[in-house]
Amino acid sequence: MTSRLDLLAASHGIQLAYVSELGEEKVIDDTAKRALLGALGVDPETGAPGDFHDRVEAPRRACPLPEAIADHRHWGVACQLYALRSSRSLGIGDFEDLARLSVIAAGEGAAFVGVNPLHALFLAEPARYSPYSPSTRRFLNPFYLAVDHMEGGAAAIEAVRAQAPELFDGLEGDLVDYPAVGRLKRALFSRLFEARRGEIEDEQAFQRFVEAGGEALQGFALFEAISEAEVERGGHAGWHHWPEAMRDRHSPEVARFAEERRERVLFHLWLQFEAEEQLASAQARARGAGMAIGLYLDLAVGVTPDGAETWADPALTVNGARVGSPPDMFNSQGQDWGLAPLSPKALAERDHKPLFEAFTALTRNAGAVRIDHAMGLARLWWIPNEARSAGGGYVRYHLGAMIDAVAKAAADNRCLVIGEDLGTVPPGFREVMAAANVFSYRVLYFERHADGSFVDPGAYPRLSLACISTHDLATLSGWWTAGDIALRFEAGTQDEAATARDRQSRSGEKRMLLEALHRSDLLPESLEAVRRGAAAMPEELPDELAVAVHRHLARSAALVFAVQLDDMVGAVRQANLPGTTDQYPNWRIRTPVPLEDLSSDRRFLEMAAAMREERPTRS
Repeated sequence: MTSRLDLLAASHGIQLAYVSELGEEKVIDDTAKRALLGALGVDPETGAPGDFHDRVEAPRRACPLPEAIADHRHWGVACQLYALRSSRSLGIGDFEDLARLSVIAAGEGAAFVGVNPLHALFLAEPARYSPYSPSTRRFLNPFYLAVDHMEGGAAAIEAVRAQAPELFDGLEGDLVDYPAVGRLKRALFSRLFEARRGEIEDEQAFQRFVEAGGEALQGFALFEAISEAEVERGGHAGWHHWPEAMRDRHSPEVARFAEERRERVLFHLWLQFEAEEQLASAQARARGAGMAIGLYLDLAVGVTPDGAETWADPALTVNGARVGSPPDMFNSQGQDWGLAPLSPKALAERDHKPLFEAFTALTRNAGAVRIDHAMGLARLWWIPNEARSAGGGYVRYHLGAMIDAVAKAAADNRCLVIGEDLGTVPPGFREVMAAANVFSYRVLYFERHADGSFVDPGAYPRLSLACISTHDLATLSGWWTAGDIALRFEAGTQDEAATARDRQSRSGEKRMLLEALHRSDLLPESLEAVRRGAAAMPEELPDELAVAVHRHLARSAALVFAVQLDDMVGAVRQANLPGTTDQYPNWRIRTPVPLEDLSSDRRFLEMAAAMREERPTRS
């Protein structure tokens, strides 16, 4: 017999049970149901039933699939933009580095360059640097601006270098020093703004940009100006700790601030204009260099609870819960991403226009877009504010309407859409996405049969992006040495027993990988004895094996294949270790090979040549 609580929860889109990534049915408890109802604004005892139903509404639209993509298999390079280094950039990769990498990669036959989310974070607090915890998904992070490519920028850099050389300290290390980068770039931005203040507002291109951005852009710039003022007086960048009157976007005090600090609002509008111009230029240069796709951008799952988006439009998100993921084989307690969940009710009431607008902003300067945790179009794991990650549950969204919003934005800008569908995937989800031309995301490490053997890449879905690793997983070199397993143990995200289990499993996985290469006739001759068990497994990953593994996956049926830049240059450290904060330098590790050296880097060239042979550019 179904209880009243269960009926009430289900009617408001709360999923009472789900199937884990291991195929086990999991049922959420009554405490979670009550807390999730509360987060949705529904009294668990007296609340009225909702109108959410079990029937999945099929999308009416499909994402574009350009003929040039559908008829030819492409490959490209994936990287973290902040990690790129060059002789001219200032301690962090920037839009000019992105453009130059695109030209280099295009010359080697690549069809795209993929990057981490470029969403705006908090300019006033550079230490909040996770690209997956944005303040808003509609605007860009100005720290990616190439200052030397802004009007007067090169001269400003030299002037500041002469007057305050200490601002350039800490920029050359192997880790991005975000506070140091922030101090320098903010000083340079202010100097350039003051020099050009009199002419900025008169520029027709700037005027068109501001007019097109409308209230959303004005609200974001105002948020950034208040955030800046609060930090200057010793407060916080996020609005949850602002004075009460400033927390209300429409209060008289906020209106007075906007009038009194008009120049600082203009400053932040100008930064967005410059960022948009440089990103558009990078895409134009990528396509001009011959790339079939160009830039491949990333949409984060959500936004931080105290950022510009929740301040400007608090009704769009739910403040009684956070987004995360349920317990799985990598995190026994689940994950808490600390993001504000979008309200399914508010989205539906607005015909899902907020998602359409965020996706439109992203696709404007991209040839492809990746939706991080694409299952969020169907459901998200909500964690009630007083609960731990494992104490949450799935709350559902209107999948058909969500896909329609994405597809319309993608069609308007003729942009390929890739859905990162890793982890706990709802039954039938991939089929719905494929019917809408949303590419699946297939990672070599996970594409295995029940006995652990690797799936033949020829069996990968045609409408998919194949890759060996991602920013949340080990590089191929790190995987081979089990560095990711050691990191999880050192960081305390798994115990000794799980570590021993995973090490033993990894040894078997490596042997199975050699078998897969043998079946593909790609196993290097020097490793044949290792495969037969007649020789010891090499401790480090041989270069020839790395190239063979990439050839193996490049032969997959997937129309798109992404090669990690870190794997192309033999990097060992992964970009991010999920479940950690300060135990690991997440989102700070820089690429070991500068851009100027890529075109002469032996391993980079060998990998690119192999990709050209396996996926030649269309003549």
